[in-house]
Amino acid sequence: MNAEVVATGIRFPEGPVFCPDPDGGPGTLVCTSVADGAVERVHLVDGRIERIATVGGGANAAYAADDGGFLVTQNGGIDFASTNLYPDPPPYQPVTPGVQRVRPDGSVHYVADGEFLAPNDLVVAADGTLWFTDPPPFPPTGAPRGRIHTMTPDGTTTTVAGGFIYCNGIALEPDGTPVVVEDRGVLRLVDGERAWIVEELPGGSGDGLCVDVDGRLYVANTAAHGVRVLEPDGQEVEFLALDGRGVTTNCCFGGTDGRTLFATDGLPGHIVAWEGLPTPGLALHPWPSP
Repeated sequence: MNAEVVATGIRFPEGPVFCPDPDGGPGTLVCTSVADGAVERVHLVDGRIERIATVGGGANAAYAADDGGFLVTQNGGIDFASTNLYPDPPPYQPVTPGVQRVRPDGSVHYVADGEFLAPNDLVVAADGTLWFTDPPPFPPTGAPRGRIHTMTPDGTTTTVAGGFIYCNGIALEPDGTPVVVEDRGVLRLVDGERAWIVEELPGGSGDGLCVDVDGRLYVANTAAHGVRVLEPDGQEVEFLALDGRGVTTNCCFGGTDGRTLFATDGLPGHIVAWEGLPTPGLALHPWPSP
């Protein structure tokens, strides 16, 4: 199955969110630009890119709110000049790590800005509870400092698990169980305890992930340059490869029938799509804005 490049030119895109068109059109895809500290909207009909908001630092992942705005995990900023990823890297402009809210008018404020390390990815449960990962700043040192937090609709933040080497992507299975990309593998978090699904992904570590209605996991497999599809027991079903070299950062389902898989290709900066997947994605719960 071949992917189509639907947009390009975003510097290190991450955290895709499909936004359906109420009139039945192709919709749009919202993602972050980690390198530019921004939230971008991709118009899928023509690939046009529109900036929604500048949030500063390192905008890591986005998630839809019920009022048309978004939440963003803010990692605080990455010094891209030290990574050799860009010949003309953006300036390093660190900000406070936390969770930011982007209102529909593009204004930005923090909803959580406590003693966080570098919040990375987020998902919302059926009861409105926000789950988000908080790994050490990139690049990781191997010290088990990462944590997973929740934030209830009233704004109460709780650390539910700690001691992760690099807790990255997070998603919820159909029964609401959190699944986390940790170090080089993927695990479930059950009552704060960890159960490995896969201890080591082939081809390098994972990043973000999403889930279909049958509970299969779609894991962005960074340096392997594609998305790895796993059964709930960890058995690999398929590897959706992208051409050439790159760094695949995250993925989500969308399209008019929920069967298009979108992925952010951090390098070279593409948004790609695989249409006509056999199983639609699991519906996501929007964040209940106050």
